[in-house]
Amino acid sequence: MFKAKRELVKFRCSVYEKKLLLVKAKRSGLSLSAYCREAASDKDIKERLTDNHLEIYKALIKFHNNFKSIGNMFRKKDPGLSQAVYQLADEIKLHLQKIKK
Repeated sequence: MFKAKRELVKFRCSVYEKKLLLVKAKRSGLSLSAYCREAASDKDIKERLTDNHLEIYKALIKFHNNFKSIGNMFRKKDPGLSQAVYQLADEIKLHLQKIKK
């Protein structure tokens, strides 16, 4: 059930600190008050991906799939090359998983 937030907390900060908090809250997709609550409770605050980051993420997915396909093509002809390509695809997948979290 939803509990309304009834208590008010105020704190003083400089203009620069407030602008910095606003920028960080905007990057994470939270309001300023929600960002401050998350930060105060030591929760991990994640930034949302920008359009540029999403394009890079999609390109990495394509690279991963392409390397897997290349590895499948050379599996019978050259097992050493196939293994190296699979290893590279696995490294790309690890980076994708880090980005996803």
